[in-house]
This record gives sequence, C-alpha cells and structure tokens, in this order.
Amino acid sequence: MSVTAAAPSISSGSASTTTGTEGPAIALPKTSESEQLLRIRHSMSHVMAMAVQKLFPKAQVTIGPWTESGFYYDFDSPDPFTEADLKAIKKEMIKIINKKLPLERIEVSRAEAETKIKAQNEPYKLEILAGIQEPITLYTLGEDWWDLCAGPHVANTGELNPKAFELESVAGAYWRGDEANAQLQRIYGTAWETPEQLAEHKRRKEEALRRDHRRIGTDLDLFSIEDEAGAGLVFWHPRGARMRLQIENLWRELHFNAGYELLYTPHVADISLWKTSGHLDFYSESMFGPMQVDEREYQLKPMNCPFHVLTYASTLRSYRELPIRWAELGTVYRYERPGVMHGLMRVRGFTQDDAHVFCLPEQISDEILAILDLTEQILSTFDFRNYEINLSTRPEKSIGEDAVWELATNGLIEALNRKGWAYKIDEGGGAFYGPKIDLKIEDAIGRMWQCSTIQLDFNLPERFDLEYVAADGSRQRPIMIHRAIFGSLERFFGIMTENYAGDFPFWLAPEQIRLLPVTDEVRGYAEQMQQQLKAAGIRATIDHSGDRLGKLIRNGEQMKIPVLGVIGAKEAETGTVSLRSRREGDLGSVAVADLLAAAGRANQDRAAGLGLSAAG
Repeated sequence: MSVTAAAPSISSGSASTTTGTEGPAIALPKTSESEQLLRIRHSMSHVMAMAVQKLFPKAQVTIGPWTESGFYYDFDSPDPFTEADLKAIKKEMIKIINKKLPLERIEVSRAEAETKIKAQNEPYKLEILAGIQEPITLYTLGEDWWDLCAGPHVANTGELNPKAFELESVAGAYWRGDEANAQLQRIYGTAWETPEQLAEHKRRKEEALRRDHRRIGTDLDLFSIEDEAGAGLVFWHPRGARMRLQIENLWRELHFNAGYELLYTPHVADISLWKTSGHLDFYSESMFGPMQVDEREYQLKPMNCPFHVLTYASTLRSYRELPIRWAELGTVYRYERPGVMHGLMRVRGFTQDDAHVFCLPEQISDEILAILDLTEQILSTFDFRNYEINLSTRPEKSIGEDAVWELATNGLIEALNRKGWAYKIDEGGGAFYGPKIDLKIEDAIGRMWQCSTIQLDFNLPERFDLEYVAADGSRQRPIMIHRAIFGSLERFFGIMTENYAGDFPFWLAPEQIRLLPVTDEVRGYAEQMQQQLKAAGIRATIDHSGDRLGKLIRNGEQMKIPVLGVIGAKEAETGTVSLRSRREGDLGSVAVADLLAAAGRANQDRAAGLGLSAAG
C-alpha cells in the first residue's frame, strides 16, 4: 500500500520526472504484487538453468529465485560466463520456450530425492535438500531437466513470451552468501508479460544509470571514497559539504521547532557498555574490533542508542518531564563486507539522524503521530511525497509483557489511523524488543527506498534500569522510541542525488548562482555583485576562465548551476544582470536588488522559485 501526500507544485524545488519518452510511462508490477508475474519469472529461471546445463554440461546449479524485477540463478561452472555465452544461453532459452514444454510438480520422499541428486552429481542440491522440510517437491521441465522447487510455475513454456525477457548480467556470488564458501557465477535476468513492459524496464535501467549518484558525485565534485583511507569511508568535498550543511541546518531547525533538544555523544565507549546494551551478543559481527586504551577496551559505536540511554539515566526523572525528545546527528561505524558496499548507499562510517523519545505509555499515540508529521515535513521538502508504510508486530521470540506489547502496537496503529496513512501489517516482523513502523519513499523513476523507521523499545530501558517517578510516587519504566527519518545522511544523500539526477533545487544547490563576466572590463562589477550575494547568504561564484560566452554557459549547465548571471557592459552600466534559470528559463535583465530579494526568498521558502521577471 502507498501513502500519497499533497501533490507537489511545479517549482524550482520539484524533482525531475522526465521519462525521455512521449506519453505516460508504463506501470511495471512487482513480482510480489502479481501471481502471474511470479509464475513467469520462477519458470524463466528454470528455463535458463536448463539452457545453461545443456550448453555447459559441467555447470552445477544451486539456487534460482525470483526478484522483484526478474530472476537469477547461481552456477558453479569451471569457466566464467562471457557476454557471448549469455547470447547463446538466451538463444537456447527461446528454443525451449517455443517447444511448449510442460512444468510438472512431483512430490518425492527424501530418499528418492537423494538418489536422483546423486545420480546427477549435484552436491549443492544435497545441501539444499538437507534444509527442506517435507513434503519435498520438485518441478520437471520437459522430460530431461528438474530441480528441487516449491513453485509455483506456469503450466508450460508456451505461456512465456520469448520477446519479453532478457539476460542482463553475470556477477560473482558466494554459496550461501558466505565468503568462506565456493564462489559461484550468478546470471541475472528479467522477464515480463509483454514486450512493452520489457522496453519500459530497460528504459528505467538506462535512466537509473544516468542518475547514478556515484557518477554524479564525481561529475559535480561532491564526494569521494578514497582507497588509501580504506573502503566504505566517505570524503565530503567542499561542494558536497555545503549541501550536507544545508541538510543538517534544515534538520536541526525543524527538530527544534518540533520540541527536540540536541545531543552530542562520543564515538567510542568502554566495551562494557555494549555488553550491557546487548550489542556485543547480537551485533558483534557488524562491529569493528575493540581497541586497548589505558588497560581498558574501547569500542567504536555501531549505534547511538546506549549513549542517549546513559544521558537519560544520569539523573532521576519525573513523569512531569516526559516526553523527553533528544536528537543527534551521530556518526557510527559498522563492518560491512567488501562485496556489499556501494557508493554512499552502504558504507562503513555514516551519520545517523538518530532521535529517541522517552515517554509515558499513554503518550505513545501522540508522540508517534508527531514523528509521522515531522517525517512528512522533512521528506516532502526534498520532494519525496509517495510512501509505503509497514507496521511490524510482535515476533515469536521477543521480550516484554503482553499488555505492554498490545498497548504499544495499538499506539502505532492509532497514530497511523489519525494520520490517515494506509499501511500493511507485517505479522511477527517486529524487532524482539518492540513493534515498529518502516517507511519507504518513491523516487522520480518509481523505485522504492527504505528510509525512515520508528521503533518502540522495551529492551534498553530494562537493561539499563531506566525509571521515572510516577504520579503516585512509584518507580516506572519509560517507553523508549527509536526514530530515524533520513536513516543515514550518506544514504539519503545518494537517494536524493539520484531522485534529482543531480539537478538540485535552488536552496540546496552547492553553487546557487554563477556569474559570467563577458569581458575583463566588467570583472570588478561581477566581484562587487558576488560580495553582495554572499553577504545575503547566497552561494555565488564567478567563472574567471575568460572563455567565450557560449562555453561559459555550457560549463555552468554541465555543473547544473541553478542560475547563471551573464554580465556585459550594459549590465555593468545599468546595475543589472542577465539571468538564465535552469527551472524557469530566460529571465532577462534583472536589477541586482531584485535578485538579492528573490534569492533570499527562495532560500527561506524551499519550494519556491526565484519568481523574477525581466527589468525591461
């Protein structure tokens, strides 16, 4: 289910939604949303595996599931698959499809399955079989090929459209996802009901490449990840740091307005803290190793939560103080395997926009609603207005009393209903320490990104013996709410960059106005104007290259500068500047005073454009 806030107005703050094609884009269903698509993709993965083993008899199959946009199969093959191999495999798949071979489900005993697997010399299938509970089923494809599978599949390959699938790439993958195991080859494919859907999928993939935040980050000189310093550590360049500062300032401003106070906490702590919190027991594989300092072991923090808990516990609290709302842009460090790191999306050092609310049980609904309002306010400022909401309830293994879980879950439901947001319930999908709400945002090309999360926690208050003095004088446990809106600044920056395709709105752009002096004689006037703009809080630069005007403009457009100001002799004489806006077109000659006022308004009202007209 999705939640749609008010439609965005057309302004300098709107994300680019250009599709590159005429007319509306074709809606693409996800596998999890379409039973027929699931059958198509699941069946197509078997067709691919059959084709691979026919062309490469030494290749052994492992797993071959569907994904939300296609399918893949992992193979153990002595030789690497090439692009030419993919073409041959696709050609063989088309032959299999055109034969209209039946896919039949057969239920077998464990002994029968073992016998069939050993006859084929498929060791990976034996490992898979060991983890399968009865009944054990397999699917045959024609008379010669089969695999362990629970289905579902199409009735025969004639239901698959040979013009609506593609083999996309080959990548390395470890068996069972464990680097200690054999390295396999994963062939990715995509399959759709119609050729038109396939064409739209390909268009979106091309658009995603155009929007790749790693390329844009390099082209616009925003950030880098330097191998010499280590993998997964982000270097913010001056232009990217300017943008990050704008994001942080917005975040702080809106949090102060929402009744939060800020915390700053250390980057390391004695390892005993992580023992008390439980992270050392449940999260150690994602933590960097401890360091020895003054005969004590210190641990880089993977989470900010225990520090906020210690701050709460530093004095005895009264019920009159609650709710307490604390927020922190806290940098944390987590070990990520080399194969999963990806630009800003998954790194080893990142800054979470963490916040924790300590409240009374009867305050849960109001506090969650306030968090949802703040989440919408912040995300909509970056033109994310379509959301998917999941409410995850108590899992089988959990802590806390039934009554507290019921109260907490009902509080989340009540807040979502008061907000008017539709949501899906993920039964048993909550954390062991409390229920949670997860929010995904939709970007300009229809991709969904996990972003904000709101989690209730009964664990840390218990572990750290948190208390408040209730109205009757008794000592009670507060309810603790974990909350992040961006998730992490790094990941959100990457998502946002791809959403805007690097064409950032005026208020956020690292370089808002670039002045283009046409001759050396007007440089003094350009420098004077730059100082006026900078004094007004506007990020203005001058292109001193001395290039011809056409190249000056092209250079500014390549760097996606929101506003270019051309300055010639006429502009210097009349105290004006000739403006070109990326979002609003040619604004003509504009008085400097008017530009200062308009730019100031655009920085204050982040959804507004300059709103200028020519001076005449």
